[in-house]
Amino acid sequence: MTSSSPLLLLSLILAWSAPAFLLARAGAGDQGLKHIHLYMHETFAGPNATAIVTVPSPLGANATFGVVGVLDDELRDGPDPKSSSLVGRYQGIFAGAGLVSPPGMQSAINFVFTAGEHSGSTLAMLGPVLSFTGGIERSVVGGTGAFRMARGYCVMMAAGNPTPDSIVYEVDLFVKMDYA
Repeated sequence: MTSSSPLLLLSLILAWSAPAFLLARAGAGDQGLKHIHLYMHETFAGPNATAIVTVPSPLGANATFGVVGVLDDELRDGPDPKSSSLVGRYQGIFAGAGLVSPPGMQSAINFVFTAGEHSGSTLAMLGPVLSFTGGIERSVVGGTGAFRMARGYCVMMAAGNPTPDSIVYEVDLFVKMDYA
């Protein structure tokens, strides 16, 4: 190998990566982050439960590994369900996927907007739920309608005092549109 071979290799790598870098930079400032602030209302018990376990853990009643469940919660523009407007649904599946402590859950969630300025659009999120005591953060991996090609993140925090039967989460979405 000659002494110019490493220099030639470096030049080729830079030449191949430059177009992708310039293309990525060209779209970086086109759209800012869009912030959406909502409240998710979830009910665990009773005839109007919105989150249920559909497959119990094969390891026993107190185990979370292997649990599978579904949810269909309300998305509202405020924390009080009586005085806030329903803007959509928080629908998804979750599965107990952690054998070690904390026992993590994996989730695939869709925000389905049925009213308001985002009506007819959806946002898709994936991510773990490592704890229910702090913020739950998920990646926004796409969307439809006004959120086509969306990316970003979602942070959920308990709002107010949860009861054994229900909880309200304050939801902050930070979404960037990435049209090619």
